[in-house]
Parts: sequence; C-alpha cells; structure tokens
Amino acid sequence: MSIKSTPFAGLVEFRPGFSSRRLSHAVFDFDGTLSWLRHGWPELMCQGFLPHYPMQPGESVAEVRRELLAEIHSGNGLPSIFQMRKFVERVQARHAQAPAPEDLLQQYQSRLDQIIEERSALILRRRARPDDFVVFGGRTMLDLLEQRGVKLFILSGTLEERVKEEARLLDLARYFGGRIFGSPPASAQFSKRAVLEKILAEENLAGENLLCFGDGPVEIFHARELGGLSVAVASDEDQHGSGRMDPLKRAQLIDAGAHLVIPDYRDATALMEALFHE
Repeated sequence: MSIKSTPFAGLVEFRPGFSSRRLSHAVFDFDGTLSWLRHGWPELMCQGFLPHYPMQPGESVAEVRRELLAEIHSGNGLPSIFQMRKFVERVQARHAQAPAPEDLLQQYQSRLDQIIEERSALILRRRARPDDFVVFGGRTMLDLLEQRGVKLFILSGTLEERVKEEARLLDLARYFGGRIFGSPPASAQFSKRAVLEKILAEENLAGENLLCFGDGPVEIFHARELGGLSVAVASDEDQHGSGRMDPLKRAQLIDAGAHLVIPDYRDATALMEALFHE
C-alpha cells in the first residue's frame, strides 16, 4: 500500500482514502492517545495471562507472548473485561481452565491501579510535570485545535469517573468543557460506536465533520465507518516521546482503516496543515 510523500514523512503517514474535510469536532481516545499514565498496560495484562496459559509442545514463551499481545492490542478501546473473556476462551479451546474473567480483571486492575497511583503521586508531589504523562505534543495539538474553534471530546473505554479524574490531574479536562465520556460501571454494555452516533446526532453533524484520534482499532474503525476522518496514534508504550511507532499498534490501526498514522503529536503544526489543508 503506497504512502503519500510529504515533507514530514515518518511523522505523519498518509493512508489511501485520506482527504482534508470540513472538520468542526474532534474526539480523542484517552489512554495512549492523550494520557500516558497507563503506559505499558498491554505488557502488564500479558504478564497476568501467561501463568494461566497452557503451553503446547514446541511452543516458546516468546511466541505465545507475541500472540497474546496481538490479541490484547486488538481489543484496545474496549473495556478490559472483553480481553479477559477472550483469554479465557483461548485457554478453554486448549481444554484447560483459567480463572473467571472477572477474577482476571480484578487482578489486572489491582496491579494497574497501583502503578497509576505511583505515577499520579509523582505529579501531586511535584516530582513530575503533568506533561511527563501526556502523550508527547498532545497539549500543543489540543491548543491548536481549540484555537481553530474545533469542539473537543474525550471518548474512552476506561471508567468515566477515572477518566475525568485523570484528565483533571493532567490538566487536560479544561479543553473539553465536561465533554468527557467513559464506560459505566456495567462496562460490558459500553459501545464507542453508540457514543459517537450520539455525538453526531446531538451536535447535528455529518460524519465528514468528525475527526477522531485513537491508539486502538475500535475507535478508528467506528470513526471511519461513520464517515469521520481517523488519525491513528501508534504511541510508544515504553519510552515517552521516543518518536517511534509501536509496530503492532501501527499494523492493527492500519487494518482498522486509519487515514493517517502518527507516533505522537511532535509535528502538530504540520498535522494541522494536513488535516485542514492549509
């Protein structure tokens, strides 16, 4: 698949089907797209799965780990219970037993919460800046969109109260004016497509007016499905501001239909020029 040549090739990767639009509203996923507080969560989830996975003769841990990480990433954007259920189904297909999805989720969430608490404490104690846990260049991107008059939303598969709390901690909530949507406690009923449809209806928008940023296949697929312009943020889960695209994220986001792929927002001005054809 060819990539359009640009003066910032490698920072903004164009995919077939890209064209500038009359964009008035932008929806951002949160974790991995704006917030870096949960960075490393796929590996953490994989570490929780591996002890329960029945290895077969000839399989290596590295091979199994790659397969599990691919499946974990494919559910990025959905509430975590979906990945737990997929893993249990995978174990059962090997005629073995795993803990209940709810138990796996509790164990994973407990480990993740501890990490988030430690990172949040660094900000609260002024040992780190909020922007140390914002995806590189993300605040600049929000500033540029806000200056242009684009109406901003957050749409996350994380529990809504947690998203709001963490957006305040990172000094990001002020950009969204209360337009922060996350999953309810009964997260199995949550649908990003349904929320996107609600935004389109309530704002009286056509799909071509919608810009969507995400690091998971779910929001990218639904944004494109609804006629929006989708920007895939293949952010590095390991090193903040590395400028490298996560190769697994990139591949899955392209498969989901991304119009553009970026590693982060380090070239926000050039990205704005591309999006708004300036």
